[in-house]
Amino acid sequence: MTLQRPASITDAFLQKLVSRVPSTSGGTWKLTEVYSGEVLVELPQSTPADIEQAFASARKAQHEWAKWPLSKRLAVFKRAHKLFLDNAVTTTDLIQVESGKNRRMAIEESCDPPMVMSHYIKRAPKLLASTKRGGPVPFLTTSTEIRQPKGVVGVIAPWNFPFATGMSDAITALIAGNGVVLKPDNKTALSPLYGISMLEEAGLPKGLFQVVCGEGPDVGPTLIDNANYVMFTGSTATGRVIGERAGRNLIGCCLELGGKNPMIVLDDANMDETVQGAVFGVFGNTGQICMHIERIYLPESRYDEFKTKFVAAAEALKVGASYDFGPEMGSLVSPDHKDRVQSHVEDAVAKGATVVTGGKARPDLGPAFFEPTILEGVTKDMLAGATETFGPVVALHRYSTVDEAVALANDTEYGLNASVWGADLSRAESVARRIESGNVNINDILATAFASKGTPSGGVKQSGVGARHGDQGLTKYTDVQNLAVLKKQVMGARPGQDYDAYVKGMLSGLRMMRKTRIR
Repeated sequence: MTLQRPASITDAFLQKLVSRVPSTSGGTWKLTEVYSGEVLVELPQSTPADIEQAFASARKAQHEWAKWPLSKRLAVFKRAHKLFLDNAVTTTDLIQVESGKNRRMAIEESCDPPMVMSHYIKRAPKLLASTKRGGPVPFLTTSTEIRQPKGVVGVIAPWNFPFATGMSDAITALIAGNGVVLKPDNKTALSPLYGISMLEEAGLPKGLFQVVCGEGPDVGPTLIDNANYVMFTGSTATGRVIGERAGRNLIGCCLELGGKNPMIVLDDANMDETVQGAVFGVFGNTGQICMHIERIYLPESRYDEFKTKFVAAAEALKVGASYDFGPEMGSLVSPDHKDRVQSHVEDAVAKGATVVTGGKARPDLGPAFFEPTILEGVTKDMLAGATETFGPVVALHRYSTVDEAVALANDTEYGLNASVWGADLSRAESVARRIESGNVNINDILATAFASKGTPSGGVKQSGVGARHGDQGLTKYTDVQNLAVLKKQVMGARPGQDYDAYVKGMLSGLRMMRKTRIR
């Protein structure tokens, strides 16, 4: 039976979306429906000249946007918040058709930008307000911290959550008064393009938010060379390249990179809840979540209990291609990525690992489907043991002591996310604090940390630099101007005053300020 696409995905609608992408002589890229492999639309590809022009247009619009009072800027996002929720179903259709994820994950992704808007609409007035402080001489000097937008921010969004990351990161930069040039992945450019159209419908000035498309090596260098700041989500290898180029240009960057995320199950964990969490943590979004779980560490005393229940739950998952809420797991993003995931499993088996369940592609379901897969006996000399697989594949490991579990969890170059499960919350928190990770969830996999928009979320070690969310998620898109005022000329010896006497008085004044807590 032929899969029926959502009614919203018409040729005219798709053509209107991609017409926003500048392309003078860059050709096109065949953007396909993942479930079937059929071409949806020819996506224009941007040349270096197109990218330079996009920055010029965004910069011109940004000069005016930055002059708007913050209240006027925030009014745009108050309107946008309603539009994003009113049109969540259409957004979900686009996310599904371009990425192949199941509908639950797609609708949840559509909710992230409204959550970010809601948080910063409330928080931005305080974070972006000027702060007046005292200067070096009490009462006669002041120093004011003024937050100013950086200019035009380059946002490079990944294919696994193109709408959540591409739009949410851009929205925060825009609230701070910047322009944005977004580069989505070619495979998943449709949903962010739709997001931009909704922002403009809400009153965002046209030209302020540009989008360019192309393969990373073709687009990235010109984008970084023209940006005032770069926000990137993707692989550690690419992050190193971006960070190096940004450094040469003396601009800042925020990098959320790869992970090999561990889950530690303590011996007092509620096993039914733990298994349910692990199913989402491993197989949610078909394992294509930056914060998803690839390693599970289990106490000897409960290993077999967890394994039995987890394998049964994995084998019961409904996997398929559908634009309704039936399937619990969808497709991988592309046949190429399916081949990469399969190569990790085959490498592990060749080196001695055992497939407990799954381990095979499912061409009967679509060109990029792969079974939920559980492995045992995975070691660090295997691809699946040391590098990010980024698919529905997990390795089970035993441990004897909690100290051993923590050491195993930390035995990686990555540090993006981790999960600890246990009934004694105080004990679980004590374990969590020992894990070298930017995010650690207790009795949850990732949602509690990532959805807490008031707290920064980022990686440590080779999992990134900087963070999104929290106060720094907004202030990173600003520069600080220190506006200092001297009300009376007292910074130096008075005319005719002996300098030794001046120094003596200065030192005495510093002692007095310390005692009186003026400084």
